[in-house]
Amino acid sequence: MSTMRINILNPKAAKLLKNLADLNLISIQASSNNSFEGLLKKLRANAKSAPSAEEIAQEVELVRNSRYEK
Repeated sequence: MSTMRINILNPKAAKLLKNLADLNLISIQASSNNSFEGLLKKLRANAKSAPSAEEIAQEVELVRNSRYEK
């Protein structure tokens, strides 16, 4: 089995692909248009809790202070 990524330019091609899937010649899997969004969802699902805005701001300030001290 080989996998291909196809960009459909003409809606008629989508219909042809659907027909091929109906004949069990190919399988069509839905994919995320934004792989970055999928990655974020995956990472967030693995995190126990997301940091609050205040925690993020504190961390940013710590990093900025350490940079400016040098």
